[in-house]
Parts: sequence; structure tokens; C-alpha cells
Amino acid sequence: MFSRARRLTVGVAAFGMAAGLISATAAQAAAPGDVVSKNAETSAADAIAFWTPDKIRAATDINDDLAMDVKGAKGSASAPDGPPGSVPPIGAEKAKATKTKQVNLPNTVGRIFFTLPGANQNDKKSWKYCSGTSVQGKYRNVVATSAHCVYDVKHNVFYDNWVFIPSYWDGKNKWDGKAPYGIYAAKTFNAHDDFVVKEDYDYDYAFVNVYNGTKPVWEKDDKGNWHAKKKNVGRLGDNVGGQGFTWNRSTKATVFSFGYPAGEHPDGDKPYTGKTMKWCYGTTAAMPPAPKFRIEEHVGFRCSFTAGASGGPFLYNYKNSTRTGYLIGVNSVAWDTDGNDRYDRISSPYFNGDTYKVYKVAANRWSGNQPS
Repeated sequence: MFSRARRLTVGVAAFGMAAGLISATAAQAAAPGDVVSKNAETSAADAIAFWTPDKIRAATDINDDLAMDVKGAKGSASAPDGPPGSVPPIGAEKAKATKTKQVNLPNTVGRIFFTLPGANQNDKKSWKYCSGTSVQGKYRNVVATSAHCVYDVKHNVFYDNWVFIPSYWDGKNKWDGKAPYGIYAAKTFNAHDDFVVKEDYDYDYAFVNVYNGTKPVWEKDDKGNWHAKKKNVGRLGDNVGGQGFTWNRSTKATVFSFGYPAGEHPDGDKPYTGKTMKWCYGTTAAMPPAPKFRIEEHVGFRCSFTAGASGGPFLYNYKNSTRTGYLIGVNSVAWDTDGNDRYDRISSPYFNGDTYKVYKVAANRWSGNQPS
């Protein structure tokens, strides 16, 4: 079988839950040695001011295509490294959801915007985006995404001007800059050392602590320059909720994936625009190894997402009525498994104890209001 895989850059029944958050005594604890935590270089005020409506509309996904021959390859080595665990979604600690047949899009999912480090910030080629989701945490300030949506492996540095806009929607091909739930700028990036140092896509996940949100209303002056009136809207999780988190589950899990795909397929077809949220549904299975990405432990399912969806969540046990589930993966790599130049599967690193270590650091890190 010939398989082409592309980094998706900007690339069930109810089960028992271990209720409760991480213990308060662990808050602000030093990160384990294999967790990389780095404060954003760009100030929150500068990052939010940077993303005017014109720049947001002009931002594009990162497109990085690698092909590989995996003839005869079997499933990957994805397997639990300990007992399964879970943290419930915000608002679902004691909630009982009712059933509905409609697929309601989660308010927690949105678009992430950032600029390439070292590039001319006025050059729109450096304006990029991914997808991500708010996830449960002690301080309700965590965004989950792919590691390649926070860290540039080519320059070995975290991205600049990093912000998250939950429930992003562009229904008239023109974003008006209002941001329904505000814009949240990065304070601290948390990723695994094996991605940052080794570029290993088995660790292509990150958890970002964001400052309390700002809701700008943009207006142009007589000279065409953008200016914004800003309002503090508080914590991310208080405004849109947060997905639960689970790890060391079966490689066969029924999931929804959400994101903002926009990139084209290898054959040039471009079915998505990135302006609105899309979803896929299916049951995951172990994916073949992909040496060029150092992939040995990915799980994936049938989905035609393209670049731009990168960082969006795999949600397990998703409830339409509450719009919440359990984060069990993130969109990482798109696959063309039959060699017809059309992506037909999407994969995520298998979430195990290493993933939980990175999540736990972020889940207990405070951010608060933007510095004045």
C-alpha cells in the first residue's frame, strides 16, 4: 500500500469517569523534565492588537507535504502505558445529558492564529492559523492543539502573536472582528520534549495557558487604519466551557473530530474554506508507522480533513446536548492510504501517560488577566 501523509498544519457508550480535577497541592508545581514550558515572547496586548480583521481574513494554513511508502506495514505500537484516566468536561462534573440526534458544534472549538518567527510580520505569508479547543483545567485557561501549531521545528522556537478565537465563524466571507466569546492570547506553551527536540510526531500535542479574554470591536479611521475598543471578558472556560480529557483508552474509540480545514488535496481539489467549523465521525484504529514523521503510535479514522484542521480535537463520548466530550486526540496528520491523491484518514498521537503529564502541568498553571 502506498500512503501519502501530510502534516495538518496551519495537519460510544458511556464509560466510568474518575471525577475531579488535579489536586490543588499540585498547582504551580515544577514541570517534569520531559515537559517543555515556555512563556510567549509576544505580549498579550501586542498579539491581540496585531490580529486586525484584515490579517485574520488573510491568514492561511501551513502546507507541508511528505510522502512515504508503507507497503506491508502493520498497525502501530499504540498501547496504554498504565491504567486509563479521565477528567470531566467543565460543567459536566455532575451533569446528566439528554440524547439528541442533531450534531451540535462545540463552542469550545475555534481557530488559532500565529505568525512565523523571524519572518517579516507585515508579510501576509507569515500569517498562519490552526484549530484548537478549550479543555478542562483548574483555572479554566487551557487550549489543546497540536504541537506543530505552537512550535516551529525549522527554527526551533515557539510561534509569535499566538491567539485563540473560540467559535470562530465567517458566514459572509467577511469576518467582522467582533469575536463572539473574545480573543485569548497565549501566556505559556506546554509541549513534550520529544517533539520540541526530536520532532517526533508521536508527541504532536500541546496545551496552552491563555490569559483572560479580550473582546475587541474593530473600527477603521479615515485613513483606513484599524482601532479597537476592548473589553475584558474573563476566563476562557467560563465563557465557552471546556472539554474533558482522557488517556490510555482503547485504540478503537468512536470519536468526533472538529476543525477548520482549508488546504487542498494533493490532486488540487479544495473542498474547504476554513471559514466555518467542520466535523468528521468514525472509529479509530492504529495507523501504520511513518518514519519521516517518527510516527509509531498514531491512531486515526476515515476523514477527508485537509490542512487548517490541524490541532482540532478528537472527542470521545461526545454529547450533542451538552456539546462536550473527552479529548482523546488532536488532528495531526492527514493520510492518503490508497494513493489516489485524496486524503482519506486523519490521525492523532495516541494519548497515554506522557500526554497526561503535559496536560497536568497546563491544567494547574494560572494565567489571569493580561498585564496592563
